[in-house]
Amino acid sequence: MKNKIFGRKLDPTFYKKLAGLMFPIVFQNLMLASVAVADAIMLGSVEQNSMAAVSLATQIQFVQNMFLGAIVASVAILGAQYWGKGDRDTLNDIFCMALRLGGAVSVVAFVGCVFFPRYLMQIFTNETVLIDIGISYLQLAGWSYLLTGITQCYLTIMKISEHAKQTARISGGAVVLNIILNAVFIYGWFGLPAMGVRGAALATLIARIVELTWAVASSYKKEYIHPQLLHFFHINRVLDRDFAKCALPLLGASLFWGVGFTSYSAFMGHLGTDATAANSVAAVVRDLICCFSAGISSAGGIMVGNELGAGDLARGREYGDRLVKISFLCGIAATLLMLLITPVLLACVKLTPEARKHLTGMLLVIAVYMIGRAVNDVTINGIFAAGGDTLFDLYSLAVCMWCLAIPLAAAGTFFFHWPVVVVYACTCLDEVGKIPWVMYHYKKYKWVKDLTRETT
Repeated sequence: MKNKIFGRKLDPTFYKKLAGLMFPIVFQNLMLASVAVADAIMLGSVEQNSMAAVSLATQIQFVQNMFLGAIVASVAILGAQYWGKGDRDTLNDIFCMALRLGGAVSVVAFVGCVFFPRYLMQIFTNETVLIDIGISYLQLAGWSYLLTGITQCYLTIMKISEHAKQTARISGGAVVLNIILNAVFIYGWFGLPAMGVRGAALATLIARIVELTWAVASSYKKEYIHPQLLHFFHINRVLDRDFAKCALPLLGASLFWGVGFTSYSAFMGHLGTDATAANSVAAVVRDLICCFSAGISSAGGIMVGNELGAGDLARGREYGDRLVKISFLCGIAATLLMLLITPVLLACVKLTPEARKHLTGMLLVIAVYMIGRAVNDVTINGIFAAGGDTLFDLYSLAVCMWCLAIPLAAAGTFFFHWPVVVVYACTCLDEVGKIPWVMYHYKKYKWVKDLTRETT
């Protein structure tokens, strides 16, 4: 008898393709997350102000990534469908469009960081010492931001054209190089001068140059997609409209989420240093574990998009059904993992007794939160997006985050003075609370759409 899951026969082809896409993406996400951890550890060991200033300065990149995220997500949505259809010419047009948009965003970030860093730092702090350190970091790191948008476009095209393993090798190699150079330049190894925060910025810049060079070189290999630059300035108005229909809701959702998530950190900051310290540890742990659901989301979205673009709507819907069930399993596994590693984490971190108490409660909250995060990540960012249903994410964030989680957390922080863990639970409420709404919308199957055209 063949193996079954949830009463259905296993499809070896489906799970083999999912694993082939998912594991490289998860690895890539984990490696990228490790850079922030390495920066914090190394700079924190040099000087607390350096760590704090760089943490504030990198908020500029966080804002840049919100715009780039909407662009590359739209590339993944349309690109996966046209790849499934076998239309490489249109995929090339999408590639060139993404390079134009991603390049424009990167140029804006570059100009701001290199030429107006003081004004940017003053948005986040009025402490002169932090502003001065942040300026020295941004003036060098800004050059790396110029390359980021271009690199992300190349890596996204590789993922949707069945070269996810190569993206993992490129990103993983760049991350390892970044961490090694961090140590060399920050601490001044091998007789080099200790550069502190400028060393971290220089390491990032070199790693980004290597990453982009590697990505461009890889795109010229056989069976890879590289942009036909002769068409770089060709405007395809029909494709532009299709792209905008995907990108604008994604950008709105990204901004909603980014501003809302930043406000959560502000609430913790107003609850004292112990709450802030506990939240910083909890955030790193949460982001690392969420890499798994993000990997399934990206891989599943590409697979569903391939089938929808190929015109096989029934199989696309079937793949969606399987992915929803997998998302619940992923959420449950993440919950169990959180419960298992909580005692280990508490034994490893050096916190005050009060901060340790806060962290214990936060980790238990995250254990429950993981179920909602996994289900929503795979369903909204993967399945819905694959069929161009990008408005739902915007609506759900507007209601669940901005009308529920943020008001409750703000009220608990500033008016009712709730315990730290209760306020933290409010910031996690939106993911768990919207599961019924997400499942209701899923069952309407409005996302089962072929977005491709016979000619663009």
